[in-house]
Amino acid sequence: MTTNRTARPYGTQQSGPAPTKLRGQRLQSPAGRLGVRLAAGCLLAASLAQATDWPGWRGPARDGHAPAGTSPLESLPNEPKVVWRLKVGDGLAAPIVAGDRVYHLDAVAGREVVHAVRRDTGEVVWTTPLDDGFRNGQTAPGPRCTPLLDGDRLYAQSCKGELQCLSAADGTVRWRVGFTKEFHAVAPAESGVRKGAQRHGFTASPWIDGDRLIVLVGDPEGAGVVCFDKRTGAVLWRSTNDHAANAAPITAAIPGSPRRQVLAFTVEGFIGLDLEDGHLLWRIPVTTTYGRHVTTPIVVGNVAMVASKEEPLMGVELKPSADGRECAAEVKWVGRDLQVNFSSPVAVGGHVYGLGPGQNLFCVDARTGETRWSKAGFTDKPAEKAHLAIVAVGDRLLLLTETGELVLVPADPSGYRELGRVQVCGANWCNPAYADGRVYLRDSRELLCLQLK
Repeated sequence: MTTNRTARPYGTQQSGPAPTKLRGQRLQSPAGRLGVRLAAGCLLAASLAQATDWPGWRGPARDGHAPAGTSPLESLPNEPKVVWRLKVGDGLAAPIVAGDRVYHLDAVAGREVVHAVRRDTGEVVWTTPLDDGFRNGQTAPGPRCTPLLDGDRLYAQSCKGELQCLSAADGTVRWRVGFTKEFHAVAPAESGVRKGAQRHGFTASPWIDGDRLIVLVGDPEGAGVVCFDKRTGAVLWRSTNDHAANAAPITAAIPGSPRRQVLAFTVEGFIGLDLEDGHLLWRIPVTTTYGRHVTTPIVVGNVAMVASKEEPLMGVELKPSADGRECAAEVKWVGRDLQVNFSSPVAVGGHVYGLGPGQNLFCVDARTGETRWSKAGFTDKPAEKAHLAIVAVGDRLLLLTETGELVLVPADPSGYRELGRVQVCGANWCNPAYADGRVYLRDSRELLCLQLK
């Protein structure tokens, strides 16, 4: 492992071009624009304290759970109210919700583009280009990496490895970095036996813990995982020679350790790093044909779990030293029949719920790996293309199928029981955002806000 404990400004520390207005909005005078931006900034700052935001991939804690304090969801309406709908371009990146805004990415005129729209109305606030589009043979082209909101900053990452820190108020660029330009990551191209991000693009959404922005850069020359200063883009540390896969990293406090860990599922395996300096604490080698490691790691107690298309769900027991500078890692259990392709599971009450082979929703004991139940019928696609989005709302699971149905079931290890099912959109591979009794989701044509409570 190579680390760098002094900041190195790989990112360009300057504002970029003004956001491009791609939707025919009325142009304003500079004074008018300044007034609008000041007003928008005040509104944004006032509303960022909302406890019911969904600011990034899989929610505020990156675990698929609705924000703390969310009221229970006991049932689904027969016809959810459509609060607003907005026509969008191609893309797989999930929408996020923070303050009075919804942020999303799509493809416009061959480019990956970032948009901010009003949370209550869907009215476009600003639009700015991110990068040239990544053209490939996927059935759903367009951006694939979910943005991340922190304070007054929005972080957006393109398939080609362009990471930008934008002003959440108006979309201007505060700093940027390119994984293939400033680092040695290989540009993606969906052909041949390429693995992870080199095949499907840089889809692993970055994560923030304190002042640290954790990013899977995929540089095989000592910068597989890079920690940036979230405000300036300066490099705080870099670690490992791992290539980036498609799973988003997380951070976690492991029982028995005073130090937080970064958990990442790379092309080469499942790894844990010291959050402070990137020191490699443990590694479980996991290699597959295309490095299609997509599931976001989940942690229950001292058991960390991942799965992929070719490797089943596994529970890794972590035993840190008293000072946290060392950590033993051992595969405690393996769910032999639980390959999970690209639908990240959710843990509730010590049990894990996910989509496995045979298009089955399963429930597994996180401590032992024992399958408690399995329910078929959640997709009509072959296993390699099966997707199910899972959001935990208290002790309920809100499921979005790839055919556009919302399904509500209890997170109950004793058995499957359906509380509601309703068609809400078209075919999708979308992880929705849930906040304030509303669900924000997209299919191939529209971004929708639906009222469930």
